[in-house]
Amino acid sequence: MTTPAPSKGRLLGGGRVVARVVLVWAAVTGALRLLDMWLDGFSMRSWWQPTVCALILGLLTSVVWPWVVRVAWPIAYFTLGVGTYLLLGAATLAILQAVPGVELSGFGTAVIITVVMSAVGALISSALAVDEDEIFFRRAARRRRKHAPGADLAEEPPGVVFLQIDGLGYDTVRRAVRDGDMPTFAAWLQEGTHSLTRWHTDWSSQTGASVCGILHGSNHDILGFRWYEKDRDHVMACAHPSDAAEIERRHTNGRGLLAGDGASHGNLFSGDAEHVSLTMSSIPVLVPRKVRGPRHDSVGAGYRAYFANPVNVLRTFGVALIDVFRELSAAAKQRRAGVVPRIPRGGFYPLARPGTTVIARDVVVSAIIGDMLAGRPVVYADFLGYDEVAHHSGIERFDTLEVLRSIDQQFARLLRTSRIAPRRYHIVGLSDHGQTQGQAFVDRFGETMEALVGRLCGGAPVAEHGKRRQAESWQVNAALAEATTTGGLIARRLRSRVEDAECAENRPRTTSGSPGEVTRVAPGVVCVVSGHLAMVSFTEHEGRVNLETIEREYPDLLPTLVDHDGVGFMLVHSSEFGPVVLGRDGLKRLATGVVIGEDPLADYGPYADELVKRVDTFPHCADIMINSRYDPESDQSSPFERHVGSHGALGGPQQRGFILHPRSFPAPGEPVGAEAVHHVFKDWLTFLGHGEPASSASVAVSEVAS
Repeated sequence: MTTPAPSKGRLLGGGRVVARVVLVWAAVTGALRLLDMWLDGFSMRSWWQPTVCALILGLLTSVVWPWVVRVAWPIAYFTLGVGTYLLLGAATLAILQAVPGVELSGFGTAVIITVVMSAVGALISSALAVDEDEIFFRRAARRRRKHAPGADLAEEPPGVVFLQIDGLGYDTVRRAVRDGDMPTFAAWLQEGTHSLTRWHTDWSSQTGASVCGILHGSNHDILGFRWYEKDRDHVMACAHPSDAAEIERRHTNGRGLLAGDGASHGNLFSGDAEHVSLTMSSIPVLVPRKVRGPRHDSVGAGYRAYFANPVNVLRTFGVALIDVFRELSAAAKQRRAGVVPRIPRGGFYPLARPGTTVIARDVVVSAIIGDMLAGRPVVYADFLGYDEVAHHSGIERFDTLEVLRSIDQQFARLLRTSRIAPRRYHIVGLSDHGQTQGQAFVDRFGETMEALVGRLCGGAPVAEHGKRRQAESWQVNAALAEATTTGGLIARRLRSRVEDAECAENRPRTTSGSPGEVTRVAPGVVCVVSGHLAMVSFTEHEGRVNLETIEREYPDLLPTLVDHDGVGFMLVHSSEFGPVVLGRDGLKRLATGVVIGEDPLADYGPYADELVKRVDTFPHCADIMINSRYDPESDQSSPFERHVGSHGALGGPQQRGFILHPRSFPAPGEPVGAEAVHHVFKDWLTFLGHGEPASSASVAVSEVAS
């Protein structure tokens, strides 16, 4: 059974279309009369002129303009829609000057008239509960049916639309449903059409590892959102187009979740989809085609479809402007109330925030509507706004929940769209991970993890961003000094091993080689952070550096780190015992399960052992993998990046994603790891009757790229 459409908000019927056209025509006519009285340089002397001009301009925006955008879409793309109104203003100027008796002087006046017309159309559409893009895409679907009259998708297996709310944890979504912040989810659960379950992330609880695993069925050797590869002296970044394309090339087998005419929107990876927009691994300007592979669409497809309607641009930028003021207000309230934890939220961020919370969201929704009306079998889209705001505001602060409510509204909107789609659709909601809140490591301890590692390895002191009181500084330094001399059980054992090996502080250390293209925090030392995870690599040694070598060359490093209040546990590899997890009060040898002292993984979930052991087998596993300390009593952890809500490792809500699925689907249980989620989703597609796609094209692409 497909998800039922809500009783309210009926989509277009013939009478509603006629009513809208008549009302918009009458309203624009009235607006032109008012502009005639208000604007200098604009005059209509006869009674019939406003009515005729309203009709002509209406035909321009509804009939002619979508075809113009097919050619001129780069103007809209590179100006985020502002160019749309400039072009329309030029057309309005030419048309009105051609009407006998109409006086219009000035390009700026023509642009104002165009904006007012779009605003009137948006208001009428809102009054009738009609979305402008639904009108446009319904026409597009009609044209497709006209060009392919034999395609009857009603008898095809139901399609599935996977809607990912980036960073929304299972615990938070349950509270949001309970408290009325997600009424669409609440209605589906109350009506019994959907069930809510959770899934457990990998050690790397971030979008790169999760989405690659979900879409391609593999996230092997993805250590974080960014990580260092010693053999190439390169920091891989999931959000960099070329790196994203390389990651996808390594993991695709041509039979991803979206293979076979699927669509990917707003994602890091394509899932082997043939239709993509805003997908990092497939950006045509920055990623070579031989790496991207053949795609029917490009990054401009979603923009082209969305900006074909000027009302969309006006509505989006109006909401974006509101979001800027909402951010400024929320940040001011946090400062006045003394809310902790918090981070600075000024600078460019208030202007950049609407890029994810409004603009990208609206473009992605528009593209999904197009996919559903085209009858594509599988769609996967990522809504990034919640994750972005939670990083800066907190995971359940009032302005973060406001963003969540706006995403929930889009789910309802897409559900209404399914009523006019040519095939039946199921909607699945999910997240790629959760978030754990806490005061940033640098704010809590006065230095970044990179600076700490660099200092312990003999690097030059690093000036921290922002000012702090000297009292806090000396107390931190005193605490660190004390930790290196009279630390806990494991620190004492580590120091004892160093002394037994006659590797005191005066032992010569490896000299630095060439700097390479990656910044070193100390000679021969690279430290990369990703949320709650930090990775330390020693570049003058090939391959994985074992515990014994680290103790010999950097005798203070491990004892100090393991006793640090911001460090939960560390993974190192011993030549004698294999993978070893070190904590302040105990260690665990993963190969044998032997625990000395307290189990350092006890507070990090029932699957921590296997997840950490798996990462130890990765070819690019860092020499030291550091997980931030999670406090189960306060449910907080300090991220190594300057975030309030953060993720990337083990500890607390960041480990628990959610899946909201139709109750008619086979129960998924509680999948562990993104690869397991992929298999659940593939099984659902098989259950619905979708066949296994061929993989020859994508395999050929991989062979060329390699």
